[in-house]
Amino acid sequence: MRAQPTHPTVEPPLLEVEHLSTAFRLGQTDALAVNHVSFEIRTGETLALVGESGSGKSVTAFSIMRLVQPPGRIVGGRILFRGRDLLALPEREMRTIRGAGISLIFQEPMSALNPVFTVGSQIAETLQVHGRVRSRRDARQRAIELLAAVSVPQPERRVDEYPHQLSGGLRQRVLIAVAIACRPALLIADEPTTALDATIQAQILELLRELKATFNLALLLITHDLGVVAETADRVAVMYAGRIVEEASVREIFRHPKHPYTQGLLASIPGGHPGSRLRAIDGGVPSLGTIPQGCAFAPRCPYRFEPCPTEVPPPYVVGVEHRARCYLQDPAYAPALSGPGRPGRHSKS
Repeated sequence: MRAQPTHPTVEPPLLEVEHLSTAFRLGQTDALAVNHVSFEIRTGETLALVGESGSGKSVTAFSIMRLVQPPGRIVGGRILFRGRDLLALPEREMRTIRGAGISLIFQEPMSALNPVFTVGSQIAETLQVHGRVRSRRDARQRAIELLAAVSVPQPERRVDEYPHQLSGGLRQRVLIAVAIACRPALLIADEPTTALDATIQAQILELLRELKATFNLALLLITHDLGVVAETADRVAVMYAGRIVEEASVREIFRHPKHPYTQGLLASIPGGHPGSRLRAIDGGVPSLGTIPQGCAFAPRCPYRFEPCPTEVPPPYVVGVEHRARCYLQDPAYAPALSGPGRPGRHSKS
């Protein structure tokens, strides 16, 4: 009997975010800080969520963890983790996923760590809550091992110290130790190198890469620093005013950015956009109550034309796994893009 041909199976995404919307109550209206956001992450992959402050990156992270506090609330979409919709789970079940299935490294280690407890006890608490140790002695020993795993020097001594006794870089390592204590499948790092000097930043990023490889983690890296993205990410999702405006591999984003906002971000960093002069993007990210109709970036965009100010563009496919939410990529508007200074459809400039 002839054997049937086998076909390689594609592993489903570890996390699928589908049309996620999170709103904050402003007066009598709901303002969307996260507006129909969709993306996915596979095991072993790093996705960087990039954008200026106020773009909605951290709210996206807190939404995934279901930690959005009033007056914010998730108003639509699905968050599938290993096929289960996190938004449909009772809080009791969600607590078993936080820390054990998905962990969040908070942005500011000094405020994230409790100043009145030793760092060892805070690591041990995570282990005890999820039933990963049998006794306090086991928890302490495991805390020492985790501190060693994140390259904290003299972990046997540091385990009994308080957050204020540690440098910023060591506090960040402690937060990472707490996050990986229960071997989660997905690690969300919210601006993990903020307020650290360049040398410590490089060490923290190298640590995240090592942990990702050692534990086969998926990593959602939230940052405004494109230098961090270039060194760390596999794919990039660029976020602006609550929407993802461009998504592609890190190589495509840096070599062939399609959205004017992405181009502006790259042009604003040294060496970010080959052949161009360093320049800033005019204006700023709109506040929640002032997000304009149509393309939210239109007021700052040097290439805007009708219908940018009045209609929200769909995400256009512009390459292999490369999408950009911009009318510049719509063939129907090709005549409008032929003027001087226009980047043109599918521009590689």
